[in-house]
Amino acid sequence: MRVVAFVALCATLGGCASVTRGTTETISVASTPSGAEATISGLEAPMTCTTPCSFVAKRNSDLAVTIDKPGYESQTITLTKDIPAAGAAGFAGNLLAGGLIGMGVDAATGAATDHKPNPVIVTLQPRGMAPAARAPRPPRRAAPPPAQPEAGT
Repeated sequence: MRVVAFVALCATLGGCASVTRGTTETISVASTPSGAEATISGLEAPMTCTTPCSFVAKRNSDLAVTIDKPGYESQTITLTKDIPAAGAAGFAGNLLAGGLIGMGVDAATGAATDHKPNPVIVTLQPRGMAPAARAPRPPRRAAPPPAQPEAGT
């Protein structure tokens, strides 16, 4: 009886990623200077927030965050999806509890993935700042002409 209870406990603890990790994650956005407008695309409905802020997204979403503030260059960060160790373990838990159906659910919901970078941290550059110009080189001096032998010596 104890063995059966232990196996059942292991199966529930090692369940599929959609059960252990969920199908959504919270993503934080920060900027220097703060107070910039972050526009998140790839959600069911595009949203904006003022940095620092956070939002909840489905793990299978293809996301991009555009940070904009008057007087600064706009920056767009495309988030990638990565399978961390916890996600891989949850996905592998399907071998014990979820089987092929659990693997299919995890693949469809992206439950085994995390978005990177998280947090999204951006340093905005002031608009109109040209890269530092190089100082011009001083003109080269012409080499002195070779000395002429004196006449009559």
